[in-house]
Amino acid sequence: MLYLWLKAVHIIAVVCWFAGLFYLPRLFVYHAMSEDQASRERFCVMERKLYRGIMLPSMLATLILGIWMLILNPAWLSQGWMHAKLTLVLLLVGYHHACGAMLKRFARGENSRGHVFYRWFNEVPVLFLIAIVILVVIKPF
Repeated sequence: MLYLWLKAVHIIAVVCWFAGLFYLPRLFVYHAMSEDQASRERFCVMERKLYRGIMLPSMLATLILGIWMLILNPAWLSQGWMHAKLTLVLLLVGYHHACGAMLKRFARGENSRGHVFYRWFNEVPVLFLIAIVILVVIKPF
């Protein structure tokens, strides 16, 4: 029963984390397009609150619960699909931190990229989501 509760809360944390990973780069698009100081300041507040208040706690919960489930099911670590999933999760953590670095550049007024870059950057977590879900559900290897 504990495992099922861990799994349910893990899935909730993953959904919340991905919501932030989808929305923060979209805010970057609008921020890069903004032309007045009031809008830029508003986007900085929105981005910071999203990153610190939703994304970071959700990522930590996702990782902690995932590790806890691995401790309860250590045999998964011998399966190829799990190795691939964990690699993607590590890359996703890197993407998360890249978002944090971009957020800091925006806050300092040092953004040098245009909205088109952020539109493409915004698509990256979709690829992670598709690959991770397929690995977990299909377990292809």
